[in-house]
Amino acid sequence: MQETDSAGVLRRIQEVVAAARAGVADQDQVLAALSGLRVLREELASWEPELITAARAAGTSWVALAPALGVASRQAAERRYLRLQPSHTGEKTGEARVDAERDRRAGDRAVADWARRNSAILRQLAGRVSALDGLGPAAQESADRLGAALGDDDPSTLLPPLAAARPHLTGAHARLAEQLGEISAHADRLRRDAAGSRRTRD
Repeated sequence: MQETDSAGVLRRIQEVVAAARAGVADQDQVLAALSGLRVLREELASWEPELITAARAAGTSWVALAPALGVASRQAAERRYLRLQPSHTGEKTGEARVDAERDRRAGDRAVADWARRNSAILRQLAGRVSALDGLGPAAQESADRLGAALGDDDPSTLLPPLAAARPHLTGAHARLAEQLGEISAHADRLRRDAAGSRRTRD
């Protein structure tokens, strides 16, 4: 079975299935059809998450996607998508990817809530860093990113540039760097605690 296009592979498989039903397929034909079926199955499996991603990008809700995916709820549709997605963080199973994504979201929510409650502190620290003089190019770039993030209504957007600025603050700015480290460490603890709480509830 030499065709490389999906339609050709499918056509040849159908021909072999018909021959098998008629009792005239030989061993080589059947083995080639099975091999082609495996390739086709893998290709089809790769299309589903791509199409779901495209649907979501076009504004389709999980509720609307559920019946198209053959599942009963938006939660089931999202879980199916997460199981099909390739892992970028090392999880080996679909269920592990679902858990990792839920942990990430729980952590994001916890950090965002904390950032909103402590917005004044975060904005003060960001203002101090962005106002520093005599910084090197890399440090100045971090300071400029913080200045831009100060214009965002969501204070949690300050956390990544604050963490990125920390390694560049040395010498006279060591105490400020220490404060940024404490902020980053606290955000990490919030993420871990939120993930642990989620798993306990589940």
